[in-house]
Amino acid sequence: MSERIRQAFGGTRRPGLVTYLMGGDPDLAASLDLALACARGGADLIELGMPFSDPIADGPVIQRASERALKSGTTVAGVLELAAQLRRQRPDLPLALMGYLNPVLAMGLDPFLARCAEAGVDAVILPDLPVEESAELRGLARKRGVGTVFLIAPTSTPARAQAALDASTAFAYFVSVTGVTGARAALPEETAARLDALRRPSGPPVVVGFGVSTPEQVQALGAHADGVVVGSAIVSRIAEPGTPAERAARVEAFVRSLRTP
Repeated sequence: MSERIRQAFGGTRRPGLVTYLMGGDPDLAASLDLALACARGGADLIELGMPFSDPIADGPVIQRASERALKSGTTVAGVLELAAQLRRQRPDLPLALMGYLNPVLAMGLDPFLARCAEAGVDAVILPDLPVEESAELRGLARKRGVGTVFLIAPTSTPARAQAALDASTAFAYFVSVTGVTGARAALPEETAARLDALRRPSGPPVVVGFGVSTPEQVQALGAHADGVVVGSAIVSRIAEPGTPAERAARVEAFVRSLRTP
C-alpha cells in the first residue's frame, strides 16, 4: 500500500472521500481542471475512469460520459498522461485508475502498469477482471509498485469476499447495490452490516461505492467504511451546461457539500 493511500484512509477523524470522474469528459484538459476542483472540494483520492465502448458495470450517466470521452479522442494513454499531469500538480494526492480489461490488454499488462508507475498512479481497478484470473496482473503490479483493488458484491460468498480482500493491496471496493453504477435515493439496509463484517485490522481498507450521491449517504456509510466513493452524482454535474469555469465551480461546491454533516 502506498503512503498516499495510507494517508487517505488511515485517519480517525473521518472516512476518506473518493471522487470519480471519467478521464476525457468532456476532454482531457477539462478533466484535469475538474480533478483539481474535486481536490479543492475535499476529495481524499481521485479515481479517473478510462473510457471504453462497452462499460458493463456502469449505468447510463457514466456510459454517456465514456461516449463523450471517446468522441473527444481519449485513450488509455491519454488518461495516463492526465494522471501524470495531475501528479505533477498534486504530488500528495492519491490517484486510482478505473477501467476495463480489453483496452489495458491492448496496451499490454506490463507496459500499462509501467506507465501507471511512471505517472504516479497508486492503484488500478478493473471491474471485469475476476480475482481468480488476476494472478498475472497482481504479480506485475507488485513488481511495479502499483496497488490492486478488487470488487466485492452484495452477492459475494464469504470465500469470494475473502479472496478479493486478500488480493487487494491498495483497498477493497464494496459495491453497495446489485447492478450498475448510478445515484440511488436509498441504499440497502444491510450495507452497514456487510461493511462491518469486511473490515479487519489486518486487512486492506474497505471503501463503498455505487449509488452514493448525498452528504447523508456519505456520512451514514462512512461510519462503517474506510472510504466512500461518489461518482455518477459528480459526472452528472459535469454533463450540465455551462462554461468550463462554471463546471469546475459546480463540481467543487458539490464535493465540498459531501463533507457537510
